[in-house]
Amino acid sequence: MLTELFLSHGFVLFASGWTQFAAAFATAFLIMLLGGRPFIRAMRRFQGKGQPISENAPVVHKQKAGTPTMGGILILVAIIIGAVLFMPIHNAPGWIAILSCVMFGTIGFVDDYKKVTSQSSKAANGLSPLMRLVLEGGCVLVLATLINWTMPPYIPEYSLAIGSGIILPLGLVLYYVFSYFVIWGSANATNITDGLDGLLGKLFLPVLVVLVVALYGATRIGFMDTVMFLPGASGLYAVLGAAFGAVLGFLWYNSKPASIFMGDVGSLALGGFMGTVAMLLKSEIIMGVAAGMMVLILMSSFIQTMYFKLTRKITGIGRRVFRRAPLHHHFEELGWGETKIVERFFILSILFSGLALVLLKFA
Repeated sequence: MLTELFLSHGFVLFASGWTQFAAAFATAFLIMLLGGRPFIRAMRRFQGKGQPISENAPVVHKQKAGTPTMGGILILVAIIIGAVLFMPIHNAPGWIAILSCVMFGTIGFVDDYKKVTSQSSKAANGLSPLMRLVLEGGCVLVLATLINWTMPPYIPEYSLAIGSGIILPLGLVLYYVFSYFVIWGSANATNITDGLDGLLGKLFLPVLVVLVVALYGATRIGFMDTVMFLPGASGLYAVLGAAFGAVLGFLWYNSKPASIFMGDVGSLALGGFMGTVAMLLKSEIIMGVAAGMMVLILMSSFIQTMYFKLTRKITGIGRRVFRRAPLHHHFEELGWGETKIVERFFILSILFSGLALVLLKFA
């Protein structure tokens, strides 16, 4: 919107993706910073007792009772406003990225609302696993179809790109299966990661840096030989800038001790967004490396569940690999402080993202 307006009045600076990125970043960050306190007060009034503490969380988390949740609503508002104001208005990839936030955020909102209104400490007090599976699968189906339609003619339909020189035609079925693992996996990795004050925000920012670098490589011929040239993805500069500003602004209120939790509305939206942008840039594998810390957290929960069920079936007594899953709760049970876990996981996330940047440039 504003980009077209500025350009029509001769402000050619706004033709630059980096200008759009910076303007969207500043807008989203200011929305979070200035709107944070009023939003938190509103959520306290609306929710009363705040987010119920899950029975699966360590005992020390009981002290967090009463903290309002659904801070992801403000994150979504900041991303949408910042992105729409400064991205090229007719850019399809930009709108698809925003759509992914809205779709997964809506699922998260319903899940959060059920938890807050029920005030049950049961882990499954939101949407049922089957319902979430169906709803998230529907979102992936829509997003994967739209992503496939936006690809330039030199990229075959329903394909996976490995760098700029290797394109693997997957076929319709495998393409949707692959898309499901990328987008659904990203959404659930961020959802499970969001368990400590500031954890998801700090692990998400380095991944965003990698996606921004991948975007620059995809819109500049010769900058990165390992990245597919996708000039139509230029509208993602404003969207990624808005996401960066929104997450950074949210950390202002979510760092320990958190004044508000992100909730599923935020974690699912950011995860779906991350996977969708990776697919729009044909950088799914690179994103998987950058998000390595979130992948480990997701896998720890999966391993714990599968091992418990398997040993219970074989021996009659379920056994565990970790003291408590997901991984950050395991370290809490070992006696690590919450701040130490968050900071060390943040360092590991930076290292994973650094490895992803190396692969992006040289692999």
